[in-house]
Amino acid sequence: MFDYETLRILWWVLLGVLLIGFAVMDGFDLGVAALLPIVARSDVERRVLINTVGPVWEGNQVWLILGGGAVFAAWPALYAAAFSGFYIAMFLVLCALILRPVGFKFRSKVESPRWRLAWDTALVIGGVVPALVFGVAMGNVLKGVPFEFDGELRMAYHGGFFGLLSPFALLCGLVSLAMVAMHGAVYLTNKTDGAVAARARRVVPVAALALIVLFSLAGLWVAFGLDGYAIASAPATDGPSNPLLKTVAQSSGAWLGNYGRMPLAIGVPALGYAGALLAVALTAAARPGLAFIASSLSTAGVVGTVGVSTFPFLLPSSSHPGSSLTVWDASSSRLTLLIMAGVTIIFMPVVLAYTSWVFAVLRGAVTERDIESEGHMY
Repeated sequence: MFDYETLRILWWVLLGVLLIGFAVMDGFDLGVAALLPIVARSDVERRVLINTVGPVWEGNQVWLILGGGAVFAAWPALYAAAFSGFYIAMFLVLCALILRPVGFKFRSKVESPRWRLAWDTALVIGGVVPALVFGVAMGNVLKGVPFEFDGELRMAYHGGFFGLLSPFALLCGLVSLAMVAMHGAVYLTNKTDGAVAARARRVVPVAALALIVLFSLAGLWVAFGLDGYAIASAPATDGPSNPLLKTVAQSSGAWLGNYGRMPLAIGVPALGYAGALLAVALTAAARPGLAFIASSLSTAGVVGTVGVSTFPFLLPSSSHPGSSLTVWDASSSRLTLLIMAGVTIIFMPVVLAYTSWVFAVLRGAVTERDIESEGHMY
């Protein structure tokens, strides 16, 4: 039905869809948590914010699980290299994400301002840290990670946690944080009312401006201050999954090559800018639903820019460029990709249908009256 080359491209696209799905669906959760001390002033207002995401955050994290599963099954070499190099960073993300459900459950157990402040701080950490770390990870994908494969395809990683925190990677972390802050603020304008919604509306243009400025700085750095990677020679795109069969060249601005070869690719970063500007305009026009769609498109554009810029690379090696992992040499077998495609065709519509149903059932704003009248809420 599909040849090996087509299946590899298909799974590169699906991986991008899953990562964008996670950024869009869990991004507003992280953004709401990060904005907790900015948008909410009283305990009741903080409960309003928490209850806008409390019923949906677990379902939203399905996208993270699906993304991790897709990397493990479709791109095993990428899974091995990324989770070895980013092990401490991923452990830090998991610890931060664990704070979210614990904070939701524990903050209401004791009616003490100090107790609730402690758990509110934990929730903020659970929003800020993952957003930063995921952005730093994307920065390191663009920058390259120090790993290599030997003749037996055994992977060795030569870096450490603090090596991931380069200035460029930290800038990408700030891009990610600004992105989820904008997305979370737009979501709050749709799910709250009164003073909380008013404060969220004031946050939207500030976060969008920060995103546009930081995204532009990162783009200029990629164009003029960062070595990119290009395949100098390689076997056929339907050949065996062996990253050592190619040679890779590094040069400044190499990541811009795809925009010359595929002129329509410029539409992806343009979507990041246009979505942010539209989100600001629609928020000002009191169209929160459309503003959320615009913010989601901006998020998709920002995340998709990394994929479009680096294609066909999945994870370049800064220490041994020839060991870099690409779409053509890091995948599972053709049969594995074909079976997984069949499973995805069956279950992806189920996930989308369930998610749509949940948001339809939970439509409408969470108000202070709801919080005061419903004792079982967070």
